[in-house]
Amino acid sequence: MRNFTVTVLDTTGIQPYIFGSNRLRENIGASYLVSQATDNWARNALNTLKENINKEVYAFNAQHNQPEVKPYIEDGELAAELVYAGGGNTVLLFSQKQYAIQFTQILSKRILEEAPGINLVAVHQEFDWDNQSLYDVVQDLMKNDLDAKKRSRIPSAPLLGLSVTANCRSTQLVAVRMSKKFEDEDDEPYLISREIQQKRQAVNSANHKLTNKFLSSETSDTYEFPRRIDYLGRSEGDFSYVAVVHADGNGMGKRFQKFGEGKSNRDYITAMRQLSHSVNQAGINALQKVVDILIRSIKLEANGTRTVKGKFTIKEYNEKYNLPFRPLVYGGDDVTFVCDGRLGLELAAIYLEELEKQPIADGRILNACAGICVVKTHYPFARAYQLSEDLCKGAKKFVKNEDQGDFSALDWHLAASGLSGSIGEIRDREYQVPAGNLAMRPIGLRKQQDSDWRTWEGFTKVVKHLNEDEEWKGRRNKVIALREVLRQGMNATQKFLKNYRIKDEQLPLFPESSGQSLSLAQQGWLNGICGYFDAIEAMEFYISLKEESDANLSTENQATE
Repeated sequence: MRNFTVTVLDTTGIQPYIFGSNRLRENIGASYLVSQATDNWARNALNTLKENINKEVYAFNAQHNQPEVKPYIEDGELAAELVYAGGGNTVLLFSQKQYAIQFTQILSKRILEEAPGINLVAVHQEFDWDNQSLYDVVQDLMKNDLDAKKRSRIPSAPLLGLSVTANCRSTQLVAVRMSKKFEDEDDEPYLISREIQQKRQAVNSANHKLTNKFLSSETSDTYEFPRRIDYLGRSEGDFSYVAVVHADGNGMGKRFQKFGEGKSNRDYITAMRQLSHSVNQAGINALQKVVDILIRSIKLEANGTRTVKGKFTIKEYNEKYNLPFRPLVYGGDDVTFVCDGRLGLELAAIYLEELEKQPIADGRILNACAGICVVKTHYPFARAYQLSEDLCKGAKKFVKNEDQGDFSALDWHLAASGLSGSIGEIRDREYQVPAGNLAMRPIGLRKQQDSDWRTWEGFTKVVKHLNEDEEWKGRRNKVIALREVLRQGMNATQKFLKNYRIKDEQLPLFPESSGQSLSLAQQGWLNGICGYFDAIEAMEFYISLKEESDANLSTENQATE
């Protein structure tokens, strides 16, 4: 009988830890520390355990090791084996429970010292390799023990100042020193806590990792990822918005469960490694395509500046140009990035499209949903992230309610001014009118059936038409007038089209083949949903980066039979 101990690691309170500051550097450092805590640091802790107990361990690494290659813990030569690290969880096997506890102590100590503020949760369960299913044990630990421990955990109360102390500007904890100024930092040194100190120290490592992963040696000579919100492409005195984009794979928890179900213990380990690595690589590859498309869209102008499609100038600092885009959380199906507000919608859609193309170990398409929140540049970052996460959840709910199987979708909110209330409250207050719902979002990435018109293709076609067709281009008052009559419903919209002598007395057609788009174009509404209000709102927040988009724009309304 071979008895082992299963250990599952997770972290809590990650959202406020990463996004609780309005300083991009601190967000960057925090994200890097979180990624290290349950991945590389877990492997390092295993190697430290190896030295302490003088026994062999296997710190499996998908980047260097094949998932099925030995050594195996069941062969009796290992004290510990890393099963997989991915999706925020790390699963390990130990030959004795005392080794699992020692490992957790080693990792916890490092997190306390080098990443204060990250809360590590660990659960252990002994099991019989020969008579129990590792799949069942891991599922039980994740569903019951891990969740229960997260809920029952009493948040630690940090020891505040015992005498006269000063507070950290970012966390309000006791300050331990003044910040060291970065070269490209305008702020004067400010009081920081130990948590912020560690985050700032991690920035250079985070930048190095990001650059090595997504920029070639050639492109890294010209471009770099920004470390300041103001370097994301902000046009001073003209346009000052940033997009926070959060994307998450659809039903990934159940997908991992299904892929591991019914397998022998060793086959389960191999399967989890394969699926975890393929999902992680899919997210990386999709982001790589986003970076590549963005770089190809940048043009060198006659005056020596560089612009995105000629629309706005990107920032230059220290002989390098700052890309108007920065991934914060990446690796796996859960991705968060920030970018110039005019690129949020397009880059989110490109990411979802590229994610669907990636090979996954279980042979299924990786569909995902994205939430895009566009806010003023210095709007509270934690609030913007929370809204993007809520929008992503709204898109997932839309997918379930449509009852058309699994597909990718996106939802967004463009906050031209402040924000008050939840997304649901904002939609009820600002988009519900007697005629119905002014917002067509959430929308699917593509059509699932012929009658689908609430799609990314349809939305972008209408935005391009309003921005580029001679009947609407540059006629701001006319567009604003259309926006106001859409609020009044179908009859008012029809009168507007007639009075303004709009061609064929109809708005641009949506690309669907059931025939209902003609009615939508003539009335502006279909089944209580307005098809054009969202497009009008997005006219200044959408730039197409695809090379063929301008050439293929059709400005003629043709009814689809």
